[in-house]
Amino acid sequence: MDPYVIQMNGNGNGNLPSVRDVHVNFSGRSSVPGKMKSRKARWCVKPSDMSNKTFNPIRAIVDSMKVKPNPNKTMISLSIGDPTVFGNLPTDPEVTQAMKDALDSGKYNGYAPAIGYLASREEIASYYHCPEAPLEAKDVILTSGCSQAVELCLAVLANPGQNILAPRPGFSLYRTLAQSMGIEVKLYNLLPEKSWEIDLKQLESLIDEKTACLIVNNPSNPCGSVFSKSHLQKILAVAARQCVPILADEIYRDMVFADCKYEPLANLSNNVPILSCGGLAKCWLVPGWRLGWILIHDRRDIFGSEIRAGLVKLSQRILGPCTIVQGALKSILRRTPPEFYHNTLSFLKSNADLCYGALAAIPGLRPVRPFGAMYLMVGIEMEHFPEFENDVEFTEKLLAEQSVHCLPSTCFEYMNFFRVVITVPEVMMLEACSRIQEFCEQHYHCAEGSQEECDK
Repeated sequence: MDPYVIQMNGNGNGNLPSVRDVHVNFSGRSSVPGKMKSRKARWCVKPSDMSNKTFNPIRAIVDSMKVKPNPNKTMISLSIGDPTVFGNLPTDPEVTQAMKDALDSGKYNGYAPAIGYLASREEIASYYHCPEAPLEAKDVILTSGCSQAVELCLAVLANPGQNILAPRPGFSLYRTLAQSMGIEVKLYNLLPEKSWEIDLKQLESLIDEKTACLIVNNPSNPCGSVFSKSHLQKILAVAARQCVPILADEIYRDMVFADCKYEPLANLSNNVPILSCGGLAKCWLVPGWRLGWILIHDRRDIFGSEIRAGLVKLSQRILGPCTIVQGALKSILRRTPPEFYHNTLSFLKSNADLCYGALAAIPGLRPVRPFGAMYLMVGIEMEHFPEFENDVEFTEKLLAEQSVHCLPSTCFEYMNFFRVVITVPEVMMLEACSRIQEFCEQHYHCAEGSQEECDK
């Protein structure tokens, strides 16, 4: 019984209890007459199972690196997926002004509904609405960043003991979140020789009766790939055939280079239920503002009311994202000038082309050209670098000798690649590529039987 509870025992004849039948419990101890069971008090505070199951591969690998950068060379970090780090990609003044106006208005200092202000959800619905995938405010859940959007989707779709399908290489947070909830992660392969398209046959072979959802990350972190319309339709065909809902991580949907056409997954299907996750972080270059969203696409009512209600309940655990950012959302979406988006994408495309061209010319490296997002993956022909056992050792030595920090693809559950972040200033990108070339030239060895090729 809870402390401070009044227990009233009726006498069985419908009359109110007498005073002697009322037991007031102020101490939290049992009000039932008789001896208490003895308990030997001792301290025993242990971390929860959930905390013990929580594991971030990137942090585990990066934190275990014992090497230090070369003190004679300025550090160049190509490892952090934060476009604000170097100060060369500020958000637009209109975005900043929208936040100032929301703060100065004094209207957004209190609690908002857990799923976000209605007016803010209406703005998101209007911004992403299209005839192929219509949206209303009821189809939008606002979250504390896209990461929480992904977390809520996993929590509402999967139970402990079930499994989800996630890409390899892929964003490590999917595993971090799923494993903490007791959900198994099955990895489907992306194919570098096909610009990181999904191996659809292998994907479908992973599906069983315990599969709760398929995660599709497009554009991709870490690959920078953008799926074609025809490939997305094939993915949807697998999901429809197997009756598996899709969690679409589309945080980079507005960061696609001009020479590539992006298709939101929900625009291509009306029979596969899709939870699409997005946010302000990347396109508007404000990852610290922590505003994300879930768009519910369920035109055949397969999710029904239960999934929607479940998302509302899960949102109530932390009472929604920052209210000031919500208050600024209307102005951010309506007043950010087109030139801001154009200039950002032009810069990223230029850096991507520069980096791809420079690294493709280096013997032993095989970069895969990106078409969006902020990343480029580079294959390492390990047979030409025999002193390194794997991509982790390669990137550790690169850091120690050249003070260039790239994430090894082991962070993304893939082997013998490394990821380059392309948001750094152009002069730093040029210098980083020059140092990577110097590093590779120093450590490159001809593989057995390929001396003729090396002599060329």
